[in-house]
Amino acid sequence: MTISHFMNQSYSQDVLERYIMGIKERRDREKVQRQNDILDAAEKVFFEKGYNAATMDDVAEEAELSKGTLYLYFKNREELYFGLTHRALLNLRDRFQKVLDGDGTGLEKVTKIGRAFHAYSQEEPDYYKTIAQFEMAQLGATSEGQEVEQKCHQAGKGVMEQVAAAIIQGIEDGSIRKDVHPLKTAFLLQGLSNGVIQLMAREGKHVDAFEDFEMDDLMDEFIQMMIRALEPN
Repeated sequence: MTISHFMNQSYSQDVLERYIMGIKERRDREKVQRQNDILDAAEKVFFEKGYNAATMDDVAEEAELSKGTLYLYFKNREELYFGLTHRALLNLRDRFQKVLDGDGTGLEKVTKIGRAFHAYSQEEPDYYKTIAQFEMAQLGATSEGQEVEQKCHQAGKGVMEQVAAAIIQGIEDGSIRKDVHPLKTAFLLQGLSNGVIQLMAREGKHVDAFEDFEMDDLMDEFIQMMIRALEPN
């Protein structure tokens, strides 16, 4: 049944509007699904070949689409990259949200978020690297990619606000010092956590020369230092 059929019948305006809305919603769902399918293909291509070596032709082939169809959804590799970054940030956000929704004091949630971040870097190394690359601004958006890049910045802002929310809870429940600035501390913790994770990845083999600790112990030591720095005297 087409819209022209409706126009030729004596249907009410309300029925016609609902019909048109139903078509729009279905098309929107199909568009989102197609975008996700393309991102799945881009993820496979980018993570296997690397961003610089991957091409739009590679992604189109992996997605089993014509190059013309691919360009209807993503104008260039940059938009695909930012789409994957946004996906990676949402994945991280969901992990942090589970911590926030759980039990525990604010300080306990901050430490759990730290461990969740470390687990994320181990379980989703490609996503972690994608976020790290985005944060270091190794890619800048052209005019076509600015909208999706902004979505990445908003998602990243949301992640930092989650860490700050745990700190605020800790200040309110007394598990964290009252003189701590929540958002500044959240950024510092993120930067320090990234440093420890990258140190563990880069220097692991050199630690074999030491017999008194394992490389994985560094994250535990960092979290204990973080606790001592945040808890009231």
